[in-house]
Amino acid sequence: MTMLGKTILAISGALAVAAAPVLAKPAAASGRSGVTPAVQSDGSVVFWLHILHNADGESQLINAGAGQLANFGGVARFKTVVDGLRAQSGVFPADAVEKGSIMVSAGDNFLAGPEFNASLTDGVPYYDSIAMDLIGFDAACIGNHEFDFGPDVFSSFVQGFSSSVPFLSSNLNFTNEPALQAQVNDGKIARSTVVTVGSQKIGIIGATTTDLPFISTPRNVIVGAVLPAVQAEVAALQAMVPPVDKIVLISHLQGLTSEAALVPLLSGVDVVVGGGGGELLADAGDLLVPGDSATGAIAGLTGTGYPRTALDADGKTVFVVATRGDYRYVGRLIVGFDAAGNVVSVLPESGPVRVSAVAPDAVLPDATLQSLVVDPVAAAVAGLASTVIGTSDVGLDGRTTEIRSVETNLGSLATDALLYSAQRLAPAFNAPVADVAVQNGGGIRNNSIIPAGNFTELNTFEVLPFANFLSVVPNVPAAQFKEILENAVSRVGASGNGRFAQISGFRFTWNAAGVAQVVDNSGVVLTPGTRVREVILNDGRVLVRNGAVVPGAPSVNVATIDFLARGGDQYPFRGRPFINLGLSYQQALDEYIVQLLAGSIRSVDYPVGGQGRIIRQTTPLSFGPVVSNFGKSYDYDAPNADIVGTGDVNYDGTVDMRDLIEVINSRR
Repeated sequence: MTMLGKTILAISGALAVAAAPVLAKPAAASGRSGVTPAVQSDGSVVFWLHILHNADGESQLINAGAGQLANFGGVARFKTVVDGLRAQSGVFPADAVEKGSIMVSAGDNFLAGPEFNASLTDGVPYYDSIAMDLIGFDAACIGNHEFDFGPDVFSSFVQGFSSSVPFLSSNLNFTNEPALQAQVNDGKIARSTVVTVGSQKIGIIGATTTDLPFISTPRNVIVGAVLPAVQAEVAALQAMVPPVDKIVLISHLQGLTSEAALVPLLSGVDVVVGGGGGELLADAGDLLVPGDSATGAIAGLTGTGYPRTALDADGKTVFVVATRGDYRYVGRLIVGFDAAGNVVSVLPESGPVRVSAVAPDAVLPDATLQSLVVDPVAAAVAGLASTVIGTSDVGLDGRTTEIRSVETNLGSLATDALLYSAQRLAPAFNAPVADVAVQNGGGIRNNSIIPAGNFTELNTFEVLPFANFLSVVPNVPAAQFKEILENAVSRVGASGNGRFAQISGFRFTWNAAGVAQVVDNSGVVLTPGTRVREVILNDGRVLVRNGAVVPGAPSVNVATIDFLARGGDQYPFRGRPFINLGLSYQQALDEYIVQLLAGSIRSVDYPVGGQGRIIRQTTPLSFGPVVSNFGKSYDYDAPNADIVGTGDVNYDGTVDMRDLIEVINSRR
């Protein structure tokens, strides 16, 4: 065995566990000791629990990605690793103490995209359900992406399980969603569950982000506060006869800073397994997937490796873990409980275990899962990849860091598609002709630059994977449209936030030094924003000038996706009626490329860095002109402008002729 005992050997498709399955990781390297002084009690370990965990599998069933990433991840290899770790949990540590394991997921168990499209095409049971069933989870948290297609698809996902694995969330109420309430009645959805491991009872509680209504489509699911819901379940578990005194919280709160804020208010929870934030907790020496790096310090949590800790309301140490999704790793936390149910030891062999097909930790895929899930999904994706719908002479930028902060050519392509299809379909749906289109950056998901060359049907699913339908919101007043744009630029750079807008049919200028708008979940403006400085439609009509709505400015018909029209990402449409045009945003992109562009995506139309539709000014709000790096004095706005900026007006990090062109265009 090599690499700190985390290598698992695969022979003839079946896992072989070495005679000494786990080698000790040096405590100095891991930052952990065999017994954690902060939680040491006067008792000794009577039970070792191996908590195996993952989160954010998100339908990444085949492998972790293209190129060398194809050698990592994949649910068939993931199962092999889980099977090996389960076997190890029965024999390590090598003492006479009772021991065993649980396997849990911290949410986002499927995600729209080309791989999940195969499930929607072939029907229940979905391939993700089959995979998780075969892996053998003891419990799974309900994440936000479970609702991306609405409650009915989530119900079908749960229905596809033949095992009794429960999906958990203590703060969600399904009374107003009959299909999901039926799953509650059948015990397939619950607030918590108790798992028997040998002679021990392990309580597992679920919790889901309260952001759910505006980052997904839960429809009539009622979302409650996390803290009282979790604490109530702790009390219920402790009130059982005999009481359950070993409690694990599996939470999907969109980032461990949320768990860090929650733990000091809780009592009775021993371990928290977080999901939704993409953190990879690891120690020096842990094998990682190429390109991955361990997450650094997290506010509110102690430590820099795996696990992290925080003190609860009683001053007791709670252990917090998470690992990156896409089936790249199986997290493993090995904790020792004393007779009173206190964690008195965390073994240094704990940490992320890489899912790999290459040495030194190579495993073979589970044959059954490979044939029932991976092979048919791969065939379906290959069919999409072989269907070429156009060619591009320019790389199309959909990187998450860019699409959520600046205009990109892929964002412009996607919103042009919305505007084109909305205008084409208007007569058939008795809808007004759209003036503009708005798409949240979080709905564009490929996180890559699509290289110049063939553009396939698979690309359309990778770019626009969700069940979002093209819609038109008629007659949005100019003042409300400014609020919509203020929302789009209110949280640029915030971790995990996808509300930044890609646009079509107009251009706007904004300044980050202005006040960020704050809205509630109903779209009511609590703090007015002052970041949006100018909005001009492509036909020359001006809606906003110098940060103020122009008197008499016209209302606009907005083409967007139903997710935003319903208030997703806190877009303040505030319940305005909208018309669903019966076309997904992925289909809109497909038909725009095929029909209007005749299969040709040209750099002249979609240049690298965009066309100046969105101009970000980076200097503080002030009066008067500024001297740019071109050596000329100019204002960005019309005469009497009150905003100035540096020469880098398109926020691409370089002052060049493109900036001068945008300045000239802004004065027209």
